[in-house]
Amino acid sequence: MIDLVTGAAGFLGSHLCDALLARGHDVIGLDNFFTGRKGNIRHLLANGHFELIRHDVINPILLEADRIYNFACPASPVHYQLNPVKTIKTSVLGTINMLGLAKRVKARILQASTSEVYGDPEQHPQQESYWGRVNPIGPRSCYDEGKRVAESLLVNYHVQNGVDIRIARIFNTYGPRMALDDGRVVSNFIVQALRHQPITIFGRGEQTRSFCYVSDMIEGAVRMMEQEGISGPFNLGNPEEITVLELAELTLRLTASRSKLVFRELPVDDPVRRRPDITLAREKLGWEIKVPLQDGLRETIAYFKNQLQA
Repeated sequence: MIDLVTGAAGFLGSHLCDALLARGHDVIGLDNFFTGRKGNIRHLLANGHFELIRHDVINPILLEADRIYNFACPASPVHYQLNPVKTIKTSVLGTINMLGLAKRVKARILQASTSEVYGDPEQHPQQESYWGRVNPIGPRSCYDEGKRVAESLLVNYHVQNGVDIRIARIFNTYGPRMALDDGRVVSNFIVQALRHQPITIFGRGEQTRSFCYVSDMIEGAVRMMEQEGISGPFNLGNPEEITVLELAELTLRLTASRSKLVFRELPVDDPVRRRPDITLAREKLGWEIKVPLQDGLRETIAYFKNQLQA
C-alpha cells in the first residue's frame, strides 16, 4: 500500500505519516514548508518506507499512489490569514490537482475538511446535514469557503468521474507538534502559561469549543480511509464541549502558572459554540474519543516545555 500525504510536515500530517508507517504502509509526504516543519518528520527521514518531496500542491505532480490524504492547508487563523489568496489556492487548486491524480491512478482520496464549513452555527451540536452559516467575505472566508469548495469538488469528481472519496470534517484538534506561534487557543494558552505571561481570552470566555487529542483524530481519519462503501462527510471531533474560560483555568492548574487572565475583544466571525454530533462516526466507523482532555493537555504541555527549553 502506497499512501500519499500532503501537508506531511504539518501538525496533523506528521502524526498521520507515523500512523500509516506503523501499519506497514509506504508513505510519500509532500510539503512546501509554509507552515510545516522538518522537525515534525525528522525522525522519519531515515525510514526506508518514507519519502519526502518538497512540493506545493497548487502545482500538479505526477506520482503513483493507492490512497491520497489531502491535508495540505494552513489551519490556524494566524497562518491562513497571512496570505489569504494562497490559502484559497491551496484548498481549491490543490484539491483539484489531488483529485486529478486520484482520477488518473484510480486512488482513494480523503479530504481533510473542517468544522469551519459550519461557520458560526445556528444548529447545536452540528450534524453533517447542516449547511452552515459562513460569511463569504469575512476575514475567515479564505479558509472556510476554500474548504467548502474543496468538499464540492470531491463530491462532483465522485459523481462525474467515479473517484472514490472520503470527506472528514475535523473539529478542534490539539497535541504535540502544534506550532508555538500558530495562534490556536490551546497552544496560545499553554505557551503563555509556561512563560507566565497574561492568558489572552477573547470576549468573556463563554464561547465553547470541543478539543480532540491528535491520536484520536488520526485514528478516525485512517478508519474512514479503510472503511468500504462510505464517502462522508463525517464529523471527527470531541462531542464534549468546554468554555474557553474553563480551558484557560484548566491550563493554569496543569502548568502551575502565575499567569493572570486578560480579556480582549472578540475577533470578527468567531463562532460562539462549536461541538460535533459524531453519531455517524460512531455508527459507521466504530470511532470514539479515547484520550481525556486533561491527559491530552498534559502531553501537550510536556511537548511545549521541551520546545521552549530548546
